[in-house]
Amino acid sequence: MTPYRDWDQDSGIRAYEIGSTHMDIVFKDGAIYRYTSLSAGQANIDRMIVLARAGDGLNQFINRAVKTRYAERMA
Repeated sequence: MTPYRDWDQDSGIRAYEIGSTHMDIVFKDGAIYRYTSLSAGQANIDRMIVLARAGDGLNQFINRAVKTRYAERMA
């Protein structure tokens, strides 16, 4: 897992992992969710990847655009 930078220290995200067709998000409460191109849409996954690498805006995007569109809760 790659630690999420969270430049302004206001995110609920701790880390993420990018796969070929999915993205796993680790939240600070310990929950891990897998978002896939099938569940959330490839355009949303692409945007999540950009935001994750930038270290800002990912939590807000998830809450606004894909919150319940995860494929599975892994933990």
